[in-house]
Amino acid sequence: MRKVEVQEFKEIWRELFLLEARKIEQVFGDNMIEIHHIGSTAVEGLKAKPVIDLLPVVNDLILVDQKNPEMKKLGYEALGENGLTGRRFFRKGGDQRSHHVHLYEKGNPDIDRHLAFRDYLIAHPEDRLRYGEKKAKLAERYPTDMEAYIMGKNSLVKEIEMKALDWYVSK
Repeated sequence: MRKVEVQEFKEIWRELFLLEARKIEQVFGDNMIEIHHIGSTAVEGLKAKPVIDLLPVVNDLILVDQKNPEMKKLGYEALGENGLTGRRFFRKGGDQRSHHVHLYEKGNPDIDRHLAFRDYLIAHPEDRLRYGEKKAKLAERYPTDMEAYIMGKNSLVKEIEMKALDWYVSK
């Protein structure tokens, strides 16, 4: 069973991102353009589940599926699009999740959506605090119900995401 655990920000999350990014860069080689640290572990001061979210951007999404065996060697489970068209999703750690990889082809608008959300929270401490507190309360209320945790924060995520996208395109 997956436990819902939200922690205070930890500096080590940056290092864990860099270590994993190097491994993923080796797998995708010349197809990979860049890799971003996204999600709550990328936002200093934000409470987060201790799962490192990585967003690699590639030239050709078709070539990604050929690398599933190499990702498996790194401990990842390939889940295909996993509900989002144009994405390849990988997770590591089973029920004790440690990493998520959200891989997109260059030009996919979801790249900007993720980066806008991250950058907005970095630049807006009041929404960062509000989001972190909401997550902590939900984790306390639903310690073994990941679905309820996710649903509980959904409306706030959508609200912040709308503000973040407006802010991101205007900066």
